[in-house]
Amino acid sequence: MSGYRLPEGGLIDRSQALKFQFDGESLSGFQGDTLASALLASGKMIAGRSFKYHRPRGVLTASAAEPNALVELREGARREPNTRATVAELFDGLRARSQNRWPSLENDVGSVAQLFSPLLGAGFYYKTFMRPKRFWERVYEPLIRRAAGLGRASGLPDPDEYEKTTAHCDVLVIGSGPTGLMAALTAARAGARVMLVDEGARMGGSLLHERDWIGNGPALDFCAACLAELKSLPNVTLLPRTTVFGWYDGNTFGAVERVADHKPEPQPFEPRQRYWRIFARAAVLATGAEERPLVFGGNDIPGVMLASAMRVYVNRYAVAPGRSIAVFTNNHSGYRTARDLKAAGVNVVAVIDSRKGAAKALDAGGVPVIADAVVADAIGGKGLTAIKIVQDGVTHKIACDALAISGGWSPVVHLACQRGKKPIWDKQIAAFVPPDNGDEFVSAGSASGLFTLAECLKDGAAKGAAAARAAGFKAKPAGVPATVREDYAIEPLWRVTQSRGKAFVDFQNDVTAKDIPLAAQEGYAHAELAKRYTTLGMATDQGKLSNVNGMALLSAATGRSMKQTGTTTFRPFYTPVAISALAG
Repeated sequence: MSGYRLPEGGLIDRSQALKFQFDGESLSGFQGDTLASALLASGKMIAGRSFKYHRPRGVLTASAAEPNALVELREGARREPNTRATVAELFDGLRARSQNRWPSLENDVGSVAQLFSPLLGAGFYYKTFMRPKRFWERVYEPLIRRAAGLGRASGLPDPDEYEKTTAHCDVLVIGSGPTGLMAALTAARAGARVMLVDEGARMGGSLLHERDWIGNGPALDFCAACLAELKSLPNVTLLPRTTVFGWYDGNTFGAVERVADHKPEPQPFEPRQRYWRIFARAAVLATGAEERPLVFGGNDIPGVMLASAMRVYVNRYAVAPGRSIAVFTNNHSGYRTARDLKAAGVNVVAVIDSRKGAAKALDAGGVPVIADAVVADAIGGKGLTAIKIVQDGVTHKIACDALAISGGWSPVVHLACQRGKKPIWDKQIAAFVPPDNGDEFVSAGSASGLFTLAECLKDGAAKGAAAARAAGFKAKPAGVPATVREDYAIEPLWRVTQSRGKAFVDFQNDVTAKDIPLAAQEGYAHAELAKRYTTLGMATDQGKLSNVNGMALLSAATGRSMKQTGTTTFRPFYTPVAISALAG
């Protein structure tokens, strides 16, 4: 293994080496890498600094929900701040720079704020800047404005062109994972005009990084066969690198296609981005689910990463997130990560399962399992060095340089809730699921709370047929190939109470597990009020990772159920959209 790059595997093209710079240092990756995977492969475990405390933060996810690895890309008039390194495609000559630090990412003077953290809890600015009143405009507001923000805008006219376009289709499928592929195939075979949209550069969703078998072959082969058939059909439009950001009246959807963001600059007469206004007679939400972090002391130390993200980096990008890895889980998904890491030749020291009996029936791939235990604290400064485990009241330490965490899965319900309906709490999966929006917009697969591959394939075919029928076509679900039997179960663990270190809920805004009960204590017990008082979910990821954990802590603090507590309001945009793209 060279650096943290595995000697084989992955979907990267090792014949095409790409040179790039990060904070002025020359590094290299391969075609197919993201900036995040290339940084991890180069051993760059610190990717950013948090907003309030300037704590060092590493890559946490492999998705658009990334709260930590926000960087500036390019230079001059094309400089783009607050770009998620997890979705930024690597290209030759890319120049990236970290944000919110001085003089350097490794040694940030702003980290002195951690010494004053007891004074900087939730709502401190409301209490601190009240008096004297005349100081607000002359002293307080200018200081706050200087401290606010993360990246730097170029201040120069944008040199690139942008386009607007309008499309009409019978069935719009959002997401090209196993659910989306089955939905699109079913609707397309019925003769419907289908648009399949996915935010990734390569279509396939989770099939690109999960080591599943579908039918008689690997999931990748199934994915390739589905895409080949869809490409061959004249009534199908495939749109990769395209994010559907909003659902509006009349079943109209807004989307942004990143036409040339993966290039140093657009070709002549080529737009950088294209804004799509899509009118669909029916639509299928197949956006999958987002894994949640666990809340315990030191859960933000570089080296702590979502378990599913580790599978992405190992299986898709051939990058080991560490040399010696532990897994901490409250559900079945952590075991899959342990098996995949070990199969790739990575040392996995233990699986720590907070549940009592589940571990006996699960396959950890030969990795030792510590059941009915929790990781109370992660130890380290600029990188993880060990974890403290509490089992039966006894604390012991395990050395490791990376920790995979899995706190369960949250369906990506955002689009389905943008027109006023609220998500519904499902106690069995400990997550919010989408509301019923009628035949014009149906949710399917993991986006509706079904977390096994077999369920996703079957539901995708069923919902694709339903959407085609809603659009006026005779359709029946496509045949679903066999898969290896799997199960999903979870016992919620919203907070490890034995922790001594800071336990973060919102990583970017430094909202801790103590801030939310404090908000409830001071009268801000409604979900929307707690959000504004603590800044929970107000970062660039808009609470994709933090809100369910945050609402659970608010629920416990107020004595209400999760159904009564609810969520904050979902609004466009799903991810940030450039004003230039909207202007076209």
